Amino acid sequence: MKKIILLPVILAIIILILIGFLIFYKTPQSVSQTPPIKEGIVVNSPIENQEISSPLKITGYVNGQGWSGFEGQVGTVTLLDYKGNELAAVLKATTDWTQLPTQFEADLEFTAANSGPVTLLFKNENASGLPENSKEFSLQVTAKQEKKPETMEISVFFNNNNLDPEISCNKVFEVKRTIPKTGGIARAAIEELLKGPTQQEIKSGYYTNINSGVKLNNISIQKTNSPSALVDFDDKLELGVGGSCKVGAIRAQITQTLKQFLSIENVIISINGRTEDILQP
Repeated sequence: MKKIILLPVILAIIILILIGFLIFYKTPQSVSQTPPIKEGIVVNSPIENQEISSPLKITGYVNGQGWSGFEGQVGTVTLLDYKGNELAAVLKATTDWTQLPTQFEADLEFTAANSGPVTLLFKNENASGLPENSKEFSLQVTAKQEKKPETMEISVFFNNNNLDPEISCNKVFEVKRTIPKTGGIARAAIEELLKGPTQQEIKSGYYTNINSGVKLNNISIQKTNSPSALVDFDDKLELGVGGSCKVGAIRAQITQTLKQFLSIENVIISINGRTEDILQP
């Protein structure tokens, strides 16, 4: 009797399972689809009203309707800020420019003095030069104001015969430089010194006796009763150097540049770790 009762139950369960399988396989499953390829110009990045900062990478594609590639590029993009200033860049083709759709990218570097809306103006690659073939597309985005980096002022010292007509060699003169703020101020000052005078400073008579291309190996500060800076250069510092005047000028430039800092009273110069027999006349 129990077997007779269980048989319909088992059949019912089997039927329900079969119905479930049929429903599952007949129900359309979600299939990921790629966005349709549009005609004209499509900018993938940035998107409208997006906040942008420098450097900005622009990507997208062109696909007919007057938008196509020519000799590796597909047009130009110009950043128009709120003052009407313009910064243009070429839209470089990143796929075969003879085949549509053609992918492109561009890089723009800019300085945003203020935050606010700006416009990216795209123009097609009009090889014909005919006005009727020109196409434009604009995209409004928001520029993010860039914080100005903190700076500090230091001095470097050069010779100047206009200020020292007697050419006393070890007499050097101060030139102000503005550099990014740093904790390693002594190193930064020597690195500025090794750059030599600017073109404007040269016009004013400043010059350096330090060889071009000298590298700073290391600099350290000894905090003793008489704080000293130990500054080590590569051997290019004394390459071809001769005469007491030139040697004195080199030492004066380095010493005075470092002694501008109150924490440095003495300067010890070395070349690849050697302090003896260096910078000899």
